[in-house]
Amino acid sequence: MPEMLFQIRWPDGATEQCYSPSLVIKDHLEVGTTYDVAEFMRRSRTALMIASDRVREKYGFACSRAMGQLAKLEASAQRFEASSNAGVTITSFHE
Repeated sequence: MPEMLFQIRWPDGATEQCYSPSLVIKDHLEVGTTYDVAEFMRRSRTALMIASDRVREKYGFACSRAMGQLAKLEASAQRFEASSNAGVTITSFHE
């Protein structure tokens, strides 16, 4: 199963390298696009759950690394809940 990394920039300018166990993330996020935090999290949650399910189908267990990545994104996103104009930019994909 091809895994990939994707780079994001949070509203405060901090960058983060994120992990997906599947290329499905490319179906939900686009490089160069800025999503409001809630939309970014909705898309990330969907993609990482699909990716984890694909691992489960192939190996018989969910991808704990994908779930860990999702938990980390959820925690980081909480910092920006009060900011109505906050956006997360997808800066790159690395296969």
